[in-house]
Amino acid sequence: MLKETLKQLLGISTKDTAKDILIQFAIDDAESLILNYCNLSTVPYGLKTTWLKMALELYRNENLGSVEGSKYVSNISEGDSSVSFKTNYSDFKDSLLKNYIALLNMYRRLKK
Repeated sequence: MLKETLKQLLGISTKDTAKDILIQFAIDDAESLILNYCNLSTVPYGLKTTWLKMALELYRNENLGSVEGSKYVSNISEGDSSVSFKTNYSDFKDSLLKNYIALLNMYRRLKK
């Protein structure tokens, strides 16, 4: 059900196995973020839309399926011209979690 809803939100109407796999990966990744942060074994019903929003953001911002992925300039040196690039996968996941932290804290449990 989440997969079909996410496909509709992304405007994907055709049956594309490659995109289906990437969409499922985004859903699984968002679920993992929620479960690990909240110390839960299943995502509660109250977090279903949050789960969907997180998966949507992961799919769009992580450039899933791209060979290079998304990169940004992390360092520029002028002497002898040096430019360094960094992928933003872990940075984006951290910021994504921060966007939903207030909501996730309502469901967070202590580790056993």
